[in-house]
Amino acid sequence: MKASAYALACIIASLAGTAAADPVADFYKGKQMQFIIRSNAGGGYDQYSRLLGRHIVKHIPGNPTMLPVNMPGGGGLQAANFIAQAAPKDGTYLTMVGQGLPMDQALGLSKGLQADMKTFNWIGNMSDSNQITITWHTSPTKTIEDAMQRETVIGATGAGSISTQIPAVLNNVLGTKFKVIFGYPGGPEINLAMERGELEGRATNPWASYVSVTPHYVAEKKLNLLVQTGMKKEQDLPNVPLMRDLAKTPEQKAILDYVSKAVAVGRPVGTTPGVPADRVAALRKAFDATLTDPAFIAEADKQKMEINAMTGAELQQIITDVIDAPVELLEKVRVVTSSRDAKELPGAKPAAN
Repeated sequence: MKASAYALACIIASLAGTAAADPVADFYKGKQMQFIIRSNAGGGYDQYSRLLGRHIVKHIPGNPTMLPVNMPGGGGLQAANFIAQAAPKDGTYLTMVGQGLPMDQALGLSKGLQADMKTFNWIGNMSDSNQITITWHTSPTKTIEDAMQRETVIGATGAGSISTQIPAVLNNVLGTKFKVIFGYPGGPEINLAMERGELEGRATNPWASYVSVTPHYVAEKKLNLLVQTGMKKEQDLPNVPLMRDLAKTPEQKAILDYVSKAVAVGRPVGTTPGVPADRVAALRKAFDATLTDPAFIAEADKQKMEINAMTGAELQQIITDVIDAPVELLEKVRVVTSSRDAKELPGAKPAAN
């Protein structure tokens, strides 16, 4: 019996020693991670980033803490460049990039973008909600057909954001007459300008963000929903036209399908290039566990936030496909995403490199 007890004690001690030797847990124990948020406080990116940051640390080995850091600028360029160039490449920094940046990189649109999205280690996608182009309820532009007949002034964030790319595509491919004013720090500022009558509408915003961040807009029917951009219609927006369905030629269809697939990266969460593979695997596992965590789900439901998870591996492949699309197609998309009808907001701060 004594021998058996001693053997059992040795086994337990060995297992404990093995657990204690977990290099990922050892690395993260006592660490403070940072979640770099591409926008000001109060918008959809901020809300999603903070929600994930609060819960994911419970599932990362070593249970580090998480500090949210807002870093607005250039439609997300400043945050992406920081993650690519300045943040430690050790897995202690996370970010949610603007979903237009992979396409921006593929097309070479923004000189300020110095990050290579393919080199980021992608952890997962929280939501693939469609981007909605809207006008305020007081605008004469009530439908996408109206937008083809009259100039409609709408707001956007940075020059490289999806919010400037999509109206350019709508103008150049479908013949709308949107005039885009870009340079707003984030969604809340665009919403305020729209409420004041300084803008007629907002170039793009995920439907899930309207539902969670400004649900009173939806409940009080303050918005005219002109068009949605994504691979398929939102379940609760069956009567809002899908951009890719408005194509009239095969060439238009190829262009609109590419842009729609680029939008499907949704709320992409990643860490810096150069992170050791075991830490990337641990962060991806923690992300997957977080999005099925009852406490996370309960808080997301309370805030009316849409959660439709995509794994890090799936997200990595989509971003690679967007960036490595055929050159001939990219040339066509580059032409139609060039916004001749965009004007920078006076006093807007340039994107930081």
